[in-house]
Amino acid sequence: MDKKNALRAGAVAAGTTLMMLLMSSPALALTRDDGDDPGPGLSVMETLGLYVVAPIALFLVIAGLVMVGDKSRKQQG
Repeated sequence: MDKKNALRAGAVAAGTTLMMLLMSSPALALTRDDGDDPGPGLSVMETLGLYVVAPIALFLVIAGLVMVGDKSRKQQG
């Protein structure tokens, strides 16, 4: 890829990113919608459990199942 195409690709990527950031302004989230009824917030431990521990545990379970399935195939062959 020559320098001109790389510059063009960078400009397109930067422009697209900038437009996406401007169009999804978080300032719109400051006004509450009619009928909006948020629940209670999560504690620190609940947040860590939901967004850190649960995905890691799910990954380990899936990886373990794949490894067990792979070992059983190798023993058959």
